[in-house]
Formats: sequence, structure tokens, C-alpha cells
Amino acid sequence: MLSGRLADFIKDICLENLPPAAVRAAKLAFLDWLGSVAAGGQREPSQKVLAVLRNQGGTPQATLLATGEKTSCLNAAMGNGLASHIVELDDVHRAAIIHAGAAVIPAALAAAEMTGAGGHQLLEAIVAGYEVAIRIGEAVTPSHYYFWHTTGTCGTFGAAAAAGKLLGLSREEMVWALGTAGTQAAGLWEFLLDGSMSKHLHPGKAAQNGVLAALLAREGFTGAASIIEGERGFCRATAPAYDLAKISEGLGSSPYKIEENSFKIHASCRHTHPSVDVVLQLAARHSTGPSDVADLTIRTYGTALSITANHQPDTVYAAKFSLPFCVALALVHGSCGLTDFTPEALADPDIRKLMSVVSLVQDAGLNALHPARWPAVVEITTNTGRVYCGRTDFPRGDPENPVTVDELIQKFYTLSEDIWGKPGAAALAEAILNLEHAENMATFF
Repeated sequence: MLSGRLADFIKDICLENLPPAAVRAAKLAFLDWLGSVAAGGQREPSQKVLAVLRNQGGTPQATLLATGEKTSCLNAAMGNGLASHIVELDDVHRAAIIHAGAAVIPAALAAAEMTGAGGHQLLEAIVAGYEVAIRIGEAVTPSHYYFWHTTGTCGTFGAAAAAGKLLGLSREEMVWALGTAGTQAAGLWEFLLDGSMSKHLHPGKAAQNGVLAALLAREGFTGAASIIEGERGFCRATAPAYDLAKISEGLGSSPYKIEENSFKIHASCRHTHPSVDVVLQLAARHSTGPSDVADLTIRTYGTALSITANHQPDTVYAAKFSLPFCVALALVHGSCGLTDFTPEALADPDIRKLMSVVSLVQDAGLNALHPARWPAVVEITTNTGRVYCGRTDFPRGDPENPVTVDELIQKFYTLSEDIWGKPGAAALAEAILNLEHAENMATFF
């Protein structure tokens, strides 16, 4: 029974026995996630959800980070999870194609605040949640990913694992929590058609539903014991092809899945990042500007094109999921950062002109490498007939192409200084990098 195997793993996780690399990765994941919450919490979708949550009330158990208000553990998990997924700068695991942090960390933090757990317990829960969410994601990816947003579906399992760890669930209760999490797992890609706000809701609900599953289990509410592998369980229902062995192979041994985490530099869908990286490199290397480009061809893997082959995005958010727009934006602005995605950029005639010469090609050889690698080959033909070509298999921020801790701290400052100010952001960054010493997460903020 896979839920039983996972329950044993979750219960046995102890900070003292984790490899330093996993602990360090958990701290950086928390820091990176918090920056996304700070920036996303000020955006319209978050404000709408906060208005709903505020009207529902709730026992003051945990913090809505966008405002500092106290609310129920369930509401905080949802509000913070949703906010962290709005600006498209939250972390991602390549092989599982999941933004684990957006679902796992808000659930873990809400449960930690509610129970008064220390930073070391929060780190244990984060590692546990990432491991569970990513392993289930790897088992069903890529076939699951065509219809289902892995962050919402597999993230629910990870959120339940993290919350259950902090609630001190027994083995049996943890199995129930995973069962209840699995029956709530949801999140569909149809939002891509019109760039709606539904995507933001996915990790918020995953976090909330995971906490709910753990709280119910603590009260003796039972859940399906074979929800993952059962005849009518999660894998069979949501993935035409899956590999259950990926859930248990190497479970509890190094390297932990959180060590494989990738961090985002560009404020767009991760599937656009390989091409954006190469375009920026070619432009810098050959001093190529937007007016020099006669043709721009991108060869990449099929999943990227199924999500980002939108040549006519009509909203700023849809533009983040448009590969033609993102590479054109990169050429015109020299970056694809948070402040680059604006209504003015969406209507910019120079960007629109560049988009019209972008060709997208699914490459069978590159497709065979996915999802272990996210490759892209870019060919730029100039007006003078020169041809420049480049390739990457690992976008910036992948473990194979990492960013530094200092770069992640600077990213955090950029995203959070408007809310906490420079001194506050600096103090938070320092506290998070020493999170194991925090005595009580209820007073952390």
C-alpha cells in the first residue's frame, strides 16, 4: 500500500537525520515562496480572494501574509497558496512539472502557526511535503499533465503530508489524510483558453484541502487507504500512463526531491524559460536587436507547445503563457521580469511585429528528453542573412544551471520590499536562512 509507505516516511523524517543539502534547499524554497506571496498578494486575484476570506471570518490561528491579518488555518493556507502562484515566479520541479512550494509551504506554515511549532518542525514538514507531491507528480507525468494541473492535483497530497507531519498524525491517520487529499485533488488546464484566474486557485485549494484532510484525519475521519494506486484511485483516474515505482523507489534516502528544485528568474510560465534564456544569450553574444530579426524559429518539446503556443495573447496574464510573446519581450526589453509584463508591452507594436516572425516547431528528439530535460533550440535569422543558433537543456535556475543564494535573496528583496521595506525584508531573509532556530512560528511574522 503506497499510502502506508509514504506515511512511514513522513513520520520518520527528522531534521537531524536530513542531509544538509535538503535542509538548505527547504530554507531557500521557503524564502523564494515568501517573495512570491509578497508580490502576488497585492495583485487583483489575491485581493478578490482575501475579500471573500475576510467575510467568512475564522478563528485567528494563522497569518494572511498579504495583509498581516489573522484568520483560520484553512483560510490562511488558501489565501497564501493562491497569492504565491500569481506572479509566475514560484519554484518548480522539472521531472514532476509541479510548483510544489505553492501548495506545500502555505499548508505547512498555516499548520505550524496554528500548533506553535518551531522552525525545525516546519522544515521537516516542507521536506516531507515536497517529497510526497513530487514523487506522485513524477509517477503520473507527463500523461496526467495534458488535462490536469499537477500543482493542484499532486500538490494536494504534499499539502496533506506537510500538515499531517505538523499535526503529529499517527501512521493510520496519515494514511487517512492522504486518502482524503486524493479524493479532493483537482485543477484543469482549461483556464489557458482565456487566461482566467482559475490557475491561481489551484495551489490555494490544494493547500487548504491538504490541511483539511489532515485535520479531519486527526478527528478520526477515515480516507481511502489505496487512493493512489487503487482501481478507482488517483493514478488510474487521471493518467493514461503512470509508473507507481517512482513513488517508492529510493524513498527516504538522499538526494531528497527538494534538492532537485528549480527557481524561476523570468516572470512567465517555466516552459518559456529555455527559449528566453537562449534568445537573451544570442542577442548579447551577437549584439542583435529587435530590428535585426527577420525570422526566429524555436524547436522544443511538445508539452511546452501545448501550453505556450499562443500567438495572440489578449491579456497580460495570457502573455506569460505565450512563447512568441515572451521571446519577443526578451528581445525588446532585454528581460522578462515582473515589471516587463504590462498592458503597454502587450500592445507594443515592436513586440507584436517580432511575434509575427516567431515559428514554433515540435522536435521529436527534444521531446524524447522531456521531462528529465526541458530543451529548446533557437535559430535567429537576421535581415542581412546571418544565422545565429543556440540551445539549452536546463533553463536558468535548474540545479544543473543554478542561481546563487545571493541572487535568490536579491529576488526576494525585489518582490517583498514594497510590503516589508528593506529592513523588514532583510530581517526576514536572515531569519529564514536560520529557520531551524525559530522557536515558535506563531510569532515569526
